Amino acid sequence: MKQFNRRDFLKAASAAAAASVVAGCASGANGSAIAPAQQGQSVIGLIAPKMDVVRVGFIGVGQRGFGHVKRMSHIAGTEIKAICDTHNEVLEQSAKYLTDKGLAKPALYTGSDNAYQAMLNRDDIDIVIISTPWAWHAPMAIDTMNSGKHAFVEVPLALTVEEMWQIVDTAERTQKNCMMMENVNYGRDELMVLNMVRQGVFGELLHGEAAYIHELRWQMKEVEHKTGSWRTAWHAKRNGNLYPTHGLGPVSQYMNINRGDRFDFLTSMSSPALGRSAYAKKEFPADHQRNQLNYIAGDMNTTLIKTVKGRSIMVQHDTTTPRPYSRHNLIQGTNGVFAGFPNRIALEDGGSKSFHEWDYEMADWYKKYDHPLWLKMGEEAQRNGGHGGMDFLMFWRMIYCLRNGEALDQDVYDGAAWSVISPLSAQSVSNRSASIDIPDFTRGAWQSAKPLAIVGRE
Repeated sequence: MKQFNRRDFLKAASAAAAASVVAGCASGANGSAIAPAQQGQSVIGLIAPKMDVVRVGFIGVGQRGFGHVKRMSHIAGTEIKAICDTHNEVLEQSAKYLTDKGLAKPALYTGSDNAYQAMLNRDDIDIVIISTPWAWHAPMAIDTMNSGKHAFVEVPLALTVEEMWQIVDTAERTQKNCMMMENVNYGRDELMVLNMVRQGVFGELLHGEAAYIHELRWQMKEVEHKTGSWRTAWHAKRNGNLYPTHGLGPVSQYMNINRGDRFDFLTSMSSPALGRSAYAKKEFPADHQRNQLNYIAGDMNTTLIKTVKGRSIMVQHDTTTPRPYSRHNLIQGTNGVFAGFPNRIALEDGGSKSFHEWDYEMADWYKKYDHPLWLKMGEEAQRNGGHGGMDFLMFWRMIYCLRNGEALDQDVYDGAAWSVISPLSAQSVSNRSASIDIPDFTRGAWQSAKPLAIVGRE
């Protein structure tokens, strides 16, 4: 394989980025942002050549990445060839886990933030799993695809509109997969609701609600290492929805976003930002770095999205206030509604109760509508863990598609559309909740793209 040259890539990427910024700032007659000139071909439905064995490299094996190493090691038809991390402790932890299982010790890369580039020069890696702080997602995904490998990236895909376009352009030019690993799409409930939507249980879809409501103030105590060491700072950098994809991914699949419909525009507003500073004053000395930050991200952000077909989606973010965890996961149609946390259903036709009353008894619904993928792999997924099995099922499905020559369930356009809500929500908040156009990363291909199939259903 031709050696990957970082310097040459940076020159090309800088030129592409400049072109993307200029084009992305332009507007068409209808006020929508004009997409940059396409550099390659669409990757909707991209099918990579079948792989008998999927050879895997990992970048980042801390809290999240180590779990990915464990789950990948349980999937047949995979070989973990190399792992990269800046911290020797977690690097050796992953290597030991694999050798304790009787697997070959992977090559290890460390020493600097850019050590992963040497790993990308290997010619015995097919896919790279990226589980690093958010700011590294875009450059690492782009580097991975330019090195001839498929990129699988933790959420969010990227942080800016410009980065999203750079990733899309790279995927189209290299014809490599770049999948943002939205694990919630593989949860039992989310898969069941997708199956119900496809069978018309809720009628024509009208409205969805999604959220990431998860009290995470305790992460502020992770100062030197772990997620809080870098994630906390984002509450002082961006006032908007910092983490939109967990709730939005499933609702988008219910609504066939990028596969018959797409996001059109959004408006966003935030509550006051009070909880983080109050927590810092309570838990840290007055001169501690946590008390030196100016926390600007509203404790609760609410963003409303309108789709081209006229549907509405509410997306909320709150990792600060004391309240129970929720992703909402609500889908409303002309015949009724499903809502999560707790799960409940109300239907006009086909329900066991009047639509004026919630049905909280889910056993019969699971029995009738459990997704075929969950019926096939759910028990094994739960045994191998990861948020109730959704993490393992996501990895199993990724490897299955690569080994069997099938298109992935999520593509680069999905990752970009779901992730771009974060920077655009901040733009809206800063402009008195002004309406902001959402880019069409598919460049019009959403109109003919096929909806995500219910795999395994006879």
